[in-house]
Amino acid sequence: MKIVLLESLGISQELLDSYVKPLKEKGYEFAAYERNDDPAVQIEEAKDADILIIANMPLKAEVINACPKLKYIDVAFTGVDHVALDAAKAKGIKVSNASGYSTVAVAELTIAMMLDLLRCVPQVDAACRAGGTKAGLVGNELEGKTVALVGTGHIGHRVAELVHAFGAKVIAYNGFSHKADTDLITYLPMKEMMEQADIVSLHCPVTDQSKGLINKETLSYMKPTAFLINEARGPVVVSQDLADALNSGKIAGAGIDVFEKEPPLDTNHPLLHSKNTIVTPHVAFATAESMAKRAVIVFDNIDAYLAGNQKNIIL
Repeated sequence: MKIVLLESLGISQELLDSYVKPLKEKGYEFAAYERNDDPAVQIEEAKDADILIIANMPLKAEVINACPKLKYIDVAFTGVDHVALDAAKAKGIKVSNASGYSTVAVAELTIAMMLDLLRCVPQVDAACRAGGTKAGLVGNELEGKTVALVGTGHIGHRVAELVHAFGAKVIAYNGFSHKADTDLITYLPMKEMMEQADIVSLHCPVTDQSKGLINKETLSYMKPTAFLINEARGPVVVSQDLADALNSGKIAGAGIDVFEKEPPLDTNHPLLHSKNTIVTPHVAFATAESMAKRAVIVFDNIDAYLAGNQKNIIL
């Protein structure tokens, strides 16, 4: 049986070897490659694989269909919208993800973006470097604000805990589930939630229900002083609509870590040029600690699958 890793897990070679060694001792073959998004290259590397490991590299149907021995895809990522699940399902291929590895990392960068926007950090940094002062750049505090969450899974709930510790009120969109209010979170319909929010923070997967959820209409409900944070998935937001809202002053700012495609981005992307927008190249999940957690989950997934007890099941 052959296990193929198609992109780096973000850990040292020494640590990777420590996870691979027990598999090799059991007679499994292991091959590792650097990321290449060309399906032809992926097919060549993966054609003999029984198990594939990927992170956030797109895995298209043509690649899955060209791997006749493939039985299991181990996704070292939380979201799986970059994997051709229909093709995997049609071939009876099992799929697992690495849910939970980046909860702390994503939640902490969410807080960082909120504070950067509230305290005008990019602007005061630029002013200071240019010999200026804080004139016109006095910010605001997170305490007393209302933070709205779209998605209250592990990451969203951790964000709720953190902003609550700052003294913020937490509300959330009630359209994804029938979760009851708690001492921490009050659930509301979209319009009411957006109208009340000082900060809207996105933490939901891409589904038919969530794709394009943040658009011209839903953005129009927000206060002109409010901020939007997207550390969920890019397609949840209609980027041009958000850029228009930012440039026209309909909302005050945004922090964006995810886009319709993985960076590098086209330099003409509207959110690279919109007002008061902090952009990062999909880094929320990426810390030394989260990469170590992820590797543990990835190889636990393989051990569980080989033992006939699949974990973190997507398919």
